[in-house]
Amino acid sequence: MERVKAIPRNASAAEADSYRPELIADDEPRYLRRQKPVEIRRKKFSGRGWPFYRRMLVLSCAGVAGLTVAVYGVQFLLYSPTMLLLKPDQIELNGNRIVSREAVLQQFVHDSNRSVLRVPLDARRSQLEQIPWVESASVQRILPNRLRIELTERTPVAFARNGGELALIDAHGVILDRPRGEDLHFPVVTGVSEDLPRDQREKRMQTYEEFMKDVDLVRGGSSDRVSEVDLSNPKDLRVVMTGLASANDAQAVTIHFGSSEFTGKYKMLVDNFSQWQANAGRVQSIDLQYSRQVVVNPDASAGTAAAAARTK
Repeated sequence: MERVKAIPRNASAAEADSYRPELIADDEPRYLRRQKPVEIRRKKFSGRGWPFYRRMLVLSCAGVAGLTVAVYGVQFLLYSPTMLLLKPDQIELNGNRIVSREAVLQQFVHDSNRSVLRVPLDARRSQLEQIPWVESASVQRILPNRLRIELTERTPVAFARNGGELALIDAHGVILDRPRGEDLHFPVVTGVSEDLPRDQREKRMQTYEEFMKDVDLVRGGSSDRVSEVDLSNPKDLRVVMTGLASANDAQAVTIHFGSSEFTGKYKMLVDNFSQWQANAGRVQSIDLQYSRQVVVNPDASAGTAAAAARTK
């Protein structure tokens, strides 16, 4: 508290002014009440106690131990004799009938004495699919030291005349070697030699497949009577067939089917062949390319009578 100096009773007005409390108070020292000192506590290790650091130490040790185990585990899996591909019988093969086991094992020659985990599965699958008779393949690891291979082989649909030899061809235009000991019965197709690009061969074989399905829809088993199909002209499918007059008729007739509407054209052929044969005598060829018009024996020599009929 501030002290106020007392003014004597007999003091004059001037003296009273000189003793004004506010002036006297300014001259006296001020005393502040002593405050309680703030206690400063020093926290050990930034406020975290020993349990926290013990936990961190345990976790660190566990991480180091886990990393060590992982390193040694990887070394074991990649280089342990238990994981090595040592013998051919460690490779399991399924789905092959034409493709030999030796041709498949040849793709894994560089994996001998190597851990199965180091075998590049995608690369080996691609190599297997380069074998002409393999349409698709899959390669799997069977731990600890085996491989499993599943093959899907190509399905031939015709013989392909390749120069002076006959090969096989599938619906995708892939030309295949003829396997030994296989008794196969297919029509012979021409115009799809190896000189033709793969995509063009595939497109022409699609036309062949369409034709074979369409004639069977008209009369079951008709595709078995097709002996040769010429695919060299994409605008005119030329087919050699037998059995048009009757099931036992061995006469071969060449028919020009054009490039489309095989079902309708073949039905017209089946329904009218006997009549055309009666009118023209011996039928050697028939042209069905033109809309609502049939030309019988267009390939005959000049001395042979040709018959033409218009259909309603």
